[in-house]
Formats: sequence, C-alpha cells, structure tokens
Amino acid sequence: MRCHPLLLLGLLAASPAWAKKVDLDYQVRLMPASGQAEVRVTLADGSAVRSLDFDLGKLGAYSGFQADGQWQLRGQHGVWQPASGKTSLSYRVQLDQKHSNGAYGARITPHWALFQGDQLIPPAHLDQQDGTELVARLTFDLPEAWKSVETAWARIGKDKFRIDDSSRLFDRPTGWILAGDLGSRRARLGDTDVTVAAPVGQGMRRMDSLTLLTYVWPQLQATFPRNPPKLLVVGARDGMWRGAMAAHGSLYLHSGRPMVSENGSSPLLREVVQLFTQIRARDGSDWLVESLTDYYASELLRRSGGMSDDRYQAWQARLSKQGAKVTTLKGDQASPAQVARGVMLLQALDKEIRIHTQAKRSLDDVARGLMRLPSVSTEEFVKISENVLGRSSDVLQSKALR
Repeated sequence: MRCHPLLLLGLLAASPAWAKKVDLDYQVRLMPASGQAEVRVTLADGSAVRSLDFDLGKLGAYSGFQADGQWQLRGQHGVWQPASGKTSLSYRVQLDQKHSNGAYGARITPHWALFQGDQLIPPAHLDQQDGTELVARLTFDLPEAWKSVETAWARIGKDKFRIDDSSRLFDRPTGWILAGDLGSRRARLGDTDVTVAAPVGQGMRRMDSLTLLTYVWPQLQATFPRNPPKLLVVGARDGMWRGAMAAHGSLYLHSGRPMVSENGSSPLLREVVQLFTQIRARDGSDWLVESLTDYYASELLRRSGGMSDDRYQAWQARLSKQGAKVTTLKGDQASPAQVARGVMLLQALDKEIRIHTQAKRSLDDVARGLMRLPSVSTEEFVKISENVLGRSSDVLQSKALR
C-alpha cells in the first residue's frame, strides 16, 4: 500500500519524535539565612509557551516576582505570558513549613534543607504551542560547605537533574529533596536505584533502612510488579515532624522512628507500599487504601520471614480488639479503628479467595486490579474482588461495607 507524500509528511509532523524541543530550566538557590529559596524558571524560547497559570496557594508562600514578558497576580493565581526568545520568571519561596503542633514538615537550617519539590514550582496550567515539547532540568546553587543534594529524579550532572513526568504536561520537580552535608547509602534492588540519605549527625539509621528494604524487596516486587527507576528515602531529627510520608519516587521518615515498631508495624514499609501501589480512594473509601497499606506492610514482612507466626497472630488479635466496635468502614478519613477493622476484612477476604480458587488466586490479584484504576471506590473493590473469586463473596456481605 502506497502513502501519499503529503499525508506522510503530515503524519511525521504530528509525531512526538518530530516535536520542537524547548529547554525549560529551573535554577534554585537555597538561602538558609532567610528560610527561603530563590527560583528562576527559564525558557530557551518563550514563543513556544502562550501562558503558565500558577496556583500559588496560601498567601505569602511566594513573593518577589520578576518576569520577562507579562506577569499578573489574580488572587491565588499568577499568570505568566513569557516574552519571545530566551525568557525568565524569578521569585522567592518560603521553605520552612510547620504543622499545628510546631514540628517542621519542611525545613532549611544553616547546615541542611529538607522539603518537597512541589514547594519550589507550584502546580500550573500550561498553554503551549502545538508541536512543542518542553525538556525540563533542575539545577541547585548550594550554600558554601554544603556538599550535595538528593532528589528522586535522574541525576545528569553535579547538583543537576532531569525532570520527566509522563503523567503531566507541565514537568516540574516533585517528591522529597534533601541538601546539605549529607550521609548516604546506596544499593540497586531489582531495577531500582535506592538511596537512603540524611544530614550528618541527625541519627538516621541508613544501613538499617537499606537492609530492611533489601530483605523485603523480592516479595514487594512479586506482589506489586513495578520497577521504579529510583527510590529516595530521606530523614532528619531536629525539629522535624515525627512521622512518615511518601511523595513522588521518595519518602520521608523521621530518624527517630523504628524500622519495625513493637506492635509489628513498619512506618518505612508502609510508605514503600503506598509508593508501589499508588491506589487512590474516592467516594468515602479512604478505609480501603489505608487498610490495604497496613495489611501489606505487615504481610510482606511476614512473607519475607521477618515476622514469626506467633507475632503475626498477636498482631491479628490487636487488630480484632481495636476494630471490634466499628459498624461502618466508609468515611472521608478513616479512623485507626476503621483501618484495623478493614485489615481484618482484607485478611478474611484473602483466605476466602485462596480456599475457593485452590490457592491459585489471592488478595494480591485484587490489589493489582485496583492499581490499574486512577481511583477506586468500595463498590469497585467489591466487583474486582468477586471477579477474582469467581462468585459472590460471603466476606464482602459485611454490614460494615454498607
């Protein structure tokens, strides 16, 4: 079959491989004395972008805007219409962020900084010329005596990273970022480069974390078949929030938290499970995501041989007691008792599936089905579970799901 030359040229022009590539550079200068970072956004050719509409969030987080072209503040939004040719937008962003209890969720000190990339460049709606592809890079200008910086993105030079997010039209740095006088431990687990990093003197158990991940990784990948190119684990102690939180390709763990707590739960594994599953809840189904995360954080530890049968049974007994009075699982934000009740339901469902499929299928198949959806509801969870089971589920007749 022959193709008309004009049609062929049209097809080639529409192909992403033939898109006009325009450099988009983010240059970040960290300023500990003011608790801020200075950010410069530079386009190699401003005519490729008609506008960037930034969601600036709460008042005061961003300030000192200077732009080539036009810049307009509209309430919580800032709209940049770049000038033609090489063009830039610069501003300052407040990095220090405190929770209501006074602990820092993000912080910059004279010796280190720990924050999320989302803070540097706010989310924006991009209106660009057709046939254009922005090639984004992130570069840091560190204070004197600060040795290095770690992000979840691919390193392409000293303190320089390539930002490439296929889920977004507008590539911007997201995930945890750590800079300063750092100590790091690295390993390649499967196809993933894993780094555990923390400021020197902050008490982070880097080798403990890396050893636990190495131990559990085969079971993690067997259950959730993902191969992220990079995983960054960061932590600190002084003044920081005593919790754990996953973000893009990375997670934060307070350096005072145990790898595995006395009750058998692991804050580190819990956040890793969230990174791998990436299941999002809707329609009052927060219990499902939280319970799946808790279930697999302990289940993967057990499958790896890190939790004995008697300790696993003790964990089940604690869950049963904690969730005994729960009458409904649905709600916008699941309570600890609802999560415990949800874990017990998932355990019973896994047992039911294994019995009725002669151990050919399990809750793992349900979880992998949920991972394919952009977001999930309790009703979809029931449908996927019964499809895996091959019949109506007795466990899912529970009144707590109604």
